[in-house]
Amino acid sequence: MLETALVASTTFFATIGPLDVAALFAALTPNNTTRERRAIALKGTLIALGILLLFAVFGDSLLHLFGISLPALRTAGGILLLLIAIDMVFARSSGGVTTTEEENREATGKQDISVFPLATPLIAGPGTMGATILLVAGAEGDPATIGIVVGCLIAMLTATFALMLVAAQIQRFLGVTGLHVIARVFGVLLAALAVQFIFDGIAGSGLLAR
Repeated sequence: MLETALVASTTFFATIGPLDVAALFAALTPNNTTRERRAIALKGTLIALGILLLFAVFGDSLLHLFGISLPALRTAGGILLLLIAIDMVFARSSGGVTTTEEENREATGKQDISVFPLATPLIAGPGTMGATILLVAGAEGDPATIGIVVGCLIAMLTATFALMLVAAQIQRFLGVTGLHVIARVFGVLLAALAVQFIFDGIAGSGLLAR
């Protein structure tokens, strides 16, 4: 159970990127009042939670609908997470866990950013959606394990919401270098987890036994 919690927490921290979300949130809401920022952050977090819970609940049904096996999901999810980890280690953005330049330009012209780009793709991005399906599917129907995964997801979203409320202070305290250092550390951990997912997927597929 502890291992499941550590894997889920590390994966969600890396794919959601609470510090990155907080930094971008501060950059996108410089003219909003404290009350407005709090409302936007809360709305965006709740919408992201709803999206990710849908993937947690119906992810397995989607796999069966499209005929995707769990080993295939583990391998594909591992590759996606590995790409995200590489971006984190080299401190670059590809759109997997953050917004693209085009999305940022569109967002700067919007008064309410809670749905886009905050809820998705900043919080509930493709990496987080894939990780949610992967972790829940990996629980293989065990209610306790699924509960731990969902609990870690909610905890990470709560932390993300809290960091958005103090985003400006965090930016000043850590600076760009500090944010990149933290991202690189978790990027290395995520890379190791991603490779393990790939190994498990290949082993579960039976390809090596043929």
